[in-house]
Amino acid sequence: MATEKQRREAARRKLERQIERREELERQRKNRLAWMWGVAGLVVVALVIFLVAVNTSDSGSDNQASGPEGCDYQADPTSDLAVGLPPAEDVPTEGTVTLNVATSAGPMVFSLDRASAPCAVNSFEFLAQQGFFDGSPCHRMTTEEAGFGVLQCGDPTGTGSGGAGYRYAEEPPTSSDPYPEGTLAMANSGQPSSTGSQFFICYTSCSSLPPNYSVVGTVSEGLDVVKQIAAAGVTVTDPSRPGDGAPTTPVTLDSVTVA
Repeated sequence: MATEKQRREAARRKLERQIERREELERQRKNRLAWMWGVAGLVVVALVIFLVAVNTSDSGSDNQASGPEGCDYQADPTSDLAVGLPPAEDVPTEGTVTLNVATSAGPMVFSLDRASAPCAVNSFEFLAQQGFFDGSPCHRMTTEEAGFGVLQCGDPTGTGSGGAGYRYAEEPPTSSDPYPEGTLAMANSGQPSSTGSQFFICYTSCSSLPPNYSVVGTVSEGLDVVKQIAAAGVTVTDPSRPGDGAPTTPVTLDSVTVA
């Protein structure tokens, strides 16, 4: 028969086992909580990454659909704005613009391609709508003696240094032959972001030119008019630049209107 001492010892061991069991259960509970919080944290992180990826994808899709965010037309501090600045937001990047061009030498039609140079086409269309080109001369012509044949217009002063009073960045072509005969492109001073209102018509292939000029479209009708002007020759004012000068037959843009 167990003595009183043995009974107390047995009760003590039972109590210790109960305490150990409770401590073990508490450790297991804490471990389960820690595991659950860890899983929840991973789920939250994964959800955040997913939402960021979805938003980024949606933003990219929106930008692709609407084209460039806008065009950066900057007022030229050396001259006054002739007709203001073109709209710079939500510039179309698809479609064409047809311009009817009446000149003192005969009619032409320009077909502008928005996808080729959206900001340049947007500016060209704006200037035509404002009547900016009307009554302005085509001040420069080059012949094959200069290496390429162009008729350059778009400067109301006729000096080659005038314009609409603003400048913007070039949109260089990527084609291997960006300036075939009939190309309509924007002139610039050779410096970055110096495209303005002046443009040139390639009445021969201009493949010798570097791809530094934004291509806005083509002369879809009336290229023969430019060739007739070129046939009359140029008046060279700088002997170091043969085949480059003002057209011998003066040419005026009577009107340039959006069809």
